[in-house]
Parts: sequence; C-alpha cells; structure tokens
Amino acid sequence: MISSILLGAGLLILVGGSAYWTWRRARHGSGCCAGAEKPDARVRVRDRNRAHYPYLVRAQIGGMTCANCARKVENTLNMQDGVWATVDLDTRTAQILTQQNPDVHALQEAVRDAGYVLMYPEVHES
Repeated sequence: MISSILLGAGLLILVGGSAYWTWRRARHGSGCCAGAEKPDARVRVRDRNRAHYPYLVRAQIGGMTCANCARKVENTLNMQDGVWATVDLDTRTAQILTQQNPDVHALQEAVRDAGYVLMYPEVHES
C-alpha cells in the first residue's frame, strides 16, 4: 500500500516536472542564451535600400550555438551606424552591408563585446 502511494507520488512529480519544463521552453525558447528571459526583439535597419550599402563584409562568427546567439550578433551589428547585417546560424556566418568603407576592427570589437568572435572578415566592394 505505502509503496503504491510512493510510486504514484513519484510519477506525479515526474509528470509535473516534465510539464513545467515543456511550458518553460515553449515560453522562453530552448536556446542556450534565453535562460529565463525572453529572446531579444529583432533590431530592424531603417534604410533597407541595398543601393545605399556599397560594401560587403563576409565573416565567420565564433561562439554561436543557437538562434538566440545569432539574433544577438545580428542585433549588435545592426545597431552600428550605417550597417545592415544578416547572420546565418547554420553556416555560422555574417553578411554585413555597410554604407562607408567598413572599419573591420570596430565590427570585431562590437561582436566581441556581445560575447562572440568575428573571424576571417573579407571586404568586397560592389
């Protein structure tokens, strides 16, 4: 009798814990960076006319492990003046369009301050 009660209580705790973690992942995301916080809102670039961005920097991003990481890097870059970036988690790369001749060192610093590494930047002019 007591063993049945203990077994039932154990199963109830297991099911309740699973339901809680499923709810938490659905609400906050399952990425490594989300923790208990909501993912950051996407930073939108105001000037989205590609003709205004004659320079392209392609680079690899080190340290990204989830979609929240990719969004954080993309937001960090898009907050820079004259920059429009897209980050691809699958290839771990960033395409960074700039209005001025890019200051690669400043881009690397901004990404480093966000906790990631901008590696092997290639600058192209269109």
